[in-house]
Amino acid sequence: MPETTPRPSLTERRKAATQQEIALAAALLFAEHGPDATTAEDIARAAGVSLRTFYRYFRTKEDAVAPLLSAGVRHWVTELAAAPPELSLGAALERSARIAVTPAPNRPAEALSWTRGLLRVVPGAPDLLAVWHRVHHESELALTPALATLAGPDADPLEIRLTAAAANTGMRVAMETWAASDAPVTAAADLAARCIRELTAGLPLCR
Repeated sequence: MPETTPRPSLTERRKAATQQEIALAAALLFAEHGPDATTAEDIARAAGVSLRTFYRYFRTKEDAVAPLLSAGVRHWVTELAAAPPELSLGAALERSARIAVTPAPNRPAEALSWTRGLLRVVPGAPDLLAVWHRVHHESELALTPALATLAGPDADPLEIRLTAAAANTGMRVAMETWAASDAPVTAAADLAARCIRELTAGLPLCR
């Protein structure tokens, strides 16, 4: 029988929900007031939790946005792993990236708007920039085994890693470019697909 992923426990689901609420509060406050003018106390108050609870989950105020940024990455990797077998690797990467940044019932347009507001302040905030880069490093690590499974056992591990790095960079550049623009939310999917296609087109696994 195929292996199934165990359903998270109630405690784990509550923990994840609390982290997301704190992350959203942090993103909104950073976008509205800037990181320097926002404290951990402000974020905890906006999220409806105590400061002690805030620090139970996050070391710093900047770390608090990581769950919001990571949610899209997890969605991307999940969709990639579920790609139809008839698709080429390049097509699977584009398809999964489109889905990950397209509004859906479990990812409303507002979520992308919140991410846009946050990404607009990231370049001027070194600690937030470090969190953004860390999330994308983790994204690359998560993409690698998913790509390895799709590519098959005979694929060159170096090519798999290069493909993961190129696709991950494409997604990062796409989101940063979209966030800095006034393009509608729906434009993010096209931009993500384009950036990934142009960065992976010359790689052996994506030809």
